[in-house]
Amino acid sequence: MKQKLAVVTGGNRGIGLETCRQLSLQGIQVILTSRDSQKGQKEADKLNVDYHPLDITIPASAQALKHYIQNKYKTLDILVNNAGAIFDHSKDSSTGIPFLSADPQTIRQSFENNTLGAFHVSQALVPLMLEQGYGRIVNVSTGMASLEDMNGGWYGYRMSKTALNALTRIMHDELQGKGIKVNAVCPGWVKTDMGGSNATRTVDKGAETIVWLATLPESGPSGGFFRDKKPIAW
Repeated sequence: MKQKLAVVTGGNRGIGLETCRQLSLQGIQVILTSRDSQKGQKEADKLNVDYHPLDITIPASAQALKHYIQNKYKTLDILVNNAGAIFDHSKDSSTGIPFLSADPQTIRQSFENNTLGAFHVSQALVPLMLEQGYGRIVNVSTGMASLEDMNGGWYGYRMSKTALNALTRIMHDELQGKGIKVNAVCPGWVKTDMGGSNATRTVDKGAETIVWLATLPESGPSGGFFRDKKPIAW
């Protein structure tokens, strides 16, 4: 049986690194990717996994990763779009109505990283899944993007991750019948550099549902939004 191959974006720390570790423990060949080559290669060496540099905001970088996979592995089984960031703050305001003073550049930067980054990488790599009629795509989102429970603050982060959820649904619809499952996941509030020390979850718990979705059987779901392996509201 062919060994499965997984790409994890933003894999040099936090949830991404733990996802690489858990997938590798399942016998899956992992390509850890990150913008910082030095840090990424160091962590990949520790886990004994492959490494390739990737700037998700640059389409050519995603295409370079595709060519690397084609030359070395031929096809791809799993894509975890984990890379992302928070660039804005909760409710910075000089007006009393925070969104009126939100920085448009920060919101633009959020979309470049949290939405278009996953779009660029998926657009480059999904053809490798189509060639073999199999794939698992996991878009790492957040409960803060849920329209069902939307409130104020964190404008760029919330809106860009809500758009990532929309991308999840679009990809699911267009890839039906192709053997490729696409889902979004909320890892919860995890103790990482981004989540902070007050977070309530460990990184292994945060990565658990990501790895579950990345290794779904044929009977598994697609087009859903999950936390703790259970559906949550969009």
